[in-house]
Amino acid sequence: MKMKPNAAFPTLRQLELFRALAGSDGIANAGAKLGMTPSATSHALRALEDALGTDVIDRNAPGIELTYAGQQILPHVRDVLAALQLIQTTANASAGLRAGLLRIGSFGASSSLTLLPPMLTAFRARYPGIDVLVTEKTDPEIEQELIERRIEIGFVTLPKPQFDTLPLDVDEMVAVVPAGHELADTDPISLRELARYPLILTHAGSQELIGHMFAQARIQPTVTHELQQLISILEFVAQGHGVSIVASLALPDQHDGVVYRRIRPRASRQVGLACLNERRLSPAAAALWELVRNRAARGRES
Repeated sequence: MKMKPNAAFPTLRQLELFRALAGSDGIANAGAKLGMTPSATSHALRALEDALGTDVIDRNAPGIELTYAGQQILPHVRDVLAALQLIQTTANASAGLRAGLLRIGSFGASSSLTLLPPMLTAFRARYPGIDVLVTEKTDPEIEQELIERRIEIGFVTLPKPQFDTLPLDVDEMVAVVPAGHELADTDPISLRELARYPLILTHAGSQELIGHMFAQARIQPTVTHELQQLISILEFVAQGHGVSIVASLALPDQHDGVVYRRIRPRASRQVGLACLNERRLSPAAAALWELVRNRAARGRES
């Protein structure tokens, strides 16, 4: 495609479409995420390529595949959209953080049920005018959301050297067994003993760590179910369908029909907050970051 003389700069809508294309399985689906019809999407994509003077999508590829030019442009598009968001949130927050929007990513029950609620309670008490949008996804998806600037702050498992991070808590893996199970009176339970029974695993954040536990011990467990929701795992165990391993921070204090037991050898993960660059956070995100940092410091001192 040849560069048109006096081509206009891409519009904000076109740049938003391009960012959506990079994470979609089809051009129409990318546009639908922005509320655009297929016709409007096709027109906007062509106008974007006309403005840039080059194709950004390889139309001969089976799915959405960026051209070399598109791959080179994408990080700059993300930077532009992040900068515009920062301009807006800074303007909204210019009068003492009385308004604005903060986007946070959470990877599951450990963060959503245990770590995040007290943070939000303290933050909203101090900044009631700031709207907080929480997105719950898997740990890898949260990392991608941070990279793509769709969220400013996210809960992650540490270490994550590619981000600025704040350590929050240590999440230990524990066994969940039926209350009347023959292992219910054993504490701790060895990993080898646990592997003798059907295993019900999470399909969320701690799955990789649990797999690593068994690989290190050279044990091949029999996984009979992989479930997304914690309540489903607890109910399956309570009904005698197997045993499970769950991150301790994700668990309620008690659940009818199950008991929690330590595991030998121990395994844990460190959970923290992450952002791309703490010096470039919006005022609302920077306020939450500083609040969490101060709370963590007070916790270490006590």
